[in-house]
Amino acid sequence: MDQTGKRKALGEFIKTQRTQLPTAALRLGGNTRRRTPGLRREEVAQLCDISVTWYTWIEQGRTVSVSAAALARIAEALQLSRAKRAYLFELSGKKDPQAQEAQAQEIPAEILAVTDAIKTPAYLLDRHWNAVAWNRAAKTLFVGWLDKKGAGRNLLEYTYCTADATNLISDWEQRASRLAAEFRADCGMYLDEPEIAELVARLSAASDAFKRAWNLHDVVEKEGGERRFSHPVLGQLSYRQVNLRVANRPELKLVMLLPV
Repeated sequence: MDQTGKRKALGEFIKTQRTQLPTAALRLGGNTRRRTPGLRREEVAQLCDISVTWYTWIEQGRTVSVSAAALARIAEALQLSRAKRAYLFELSGKKDPQAQEAQAQEIPAEILAVTDAIKTPAYLLDRHWNAVAWNRAAKTLFVGWLDKKGAGRNLLEYTYCTADATNLISDWEQRASRLAAEFRADCGMYLDEPEIAELVARLSAASDAFKRAWNLHDVVEKEGGERRFSHPVLGQLSYRQVNLRVANRPELKLVMLLPV
């Protein structure tokens, strides 16, 4: 979808949410009894502290600049669910100000239980590619990463900065050349965050392989495909990788390795 299409889709989505908001959910003073549900444009503008004309242009899909803060106020005024809020910001191409807050939330117990219940190696990555959960099979497989207390849990630091990863990953050079591009694609909207900027600087100083790959400014989707390992105890292993996003926590991704 091009930018014109996204602006139109954004406007239509906001309009639909505005007109479908139940009257009982309205947070306006005075008499809110009316024959039809939903907010009027001027009411949304009032709640968001923006002009009616500007809000109308957003709904009409016109070429106007909309800040992330303004979109956040619109999302709150329309009482959007987490999924709808994420869709709103996806259409706008803006970064949700609440994204940083979501990063700090605890991992839901159900997600931890799912990760632990998987029989093959599985681990959960946050937006910075830190492993925040893993199962017993992953702990056994990833020597020097998930098996040691006190070890760094960042996938990039493990891959680029440890001899354990170089020895374990059979096609290390190929994976190392691609991993930085996958990370750039995955975190492109968050590269200005201090944590990610610091991680990139630290990796660039510690690993020539990462620095070369990062400076190419390449962007590729994090894909599945075959993953081969040379384990010091289990020998040669081959898996097919599957990546899944957590529906209600899109900053988390579950990585599973299925034997082939």
